[in-house]
Amino acid sequence: MGDTHGLNPTIRSLTFDCTGDPYDLGLFWSELLGRPLDDDDKPGDPEALLRDPSGGPNLLFVRVEEGKTAKNRVHFDLQPHGRTRAEEVTRALGLGARQVADHTRPDGRGWVTLADPEGNEFCVERGDLDRVTEPAPE
Repeated sequence: MGDTHGLNPTIRSLTFDCTGDPYDLGLFWSELLGRPLDDDDKPGDPEALLRDPSGGPNLLFVRVEEGKTAKNRVHFDLQPHGRTRAEEVTRALGLGARQVADHTRPDGRGWVTLADPEGNEFCVERGDLDRVTEPAPE
């Protein structure tokens, strides 16, 4: 096979459907991830965009008629930086998320599943400030 790298597509955006105001959902993710909404996005617009300053995929929020009816097939796994998992979960809940399930194990591993205001699930993993308890060698 020859070099086909230049022929492969680039992921420009990850798109979230929402039945509410895309601007409001964009604000939630803007606060959670620390990414600003595009300057031209306003309340009531049919879509809102968060750009990734590091050049990764954008997050695009688009108004649709039909509501969410099933579990997400794709979701974010977020790793907190400068906070523990518990602190990040508390912060997300304060921004409008709701807790779906807590899969934290006694050794500190695992994750907490949350949902954004439109019901899109995402997970919060152990943060860089969480201490990992490894089993003692025998």
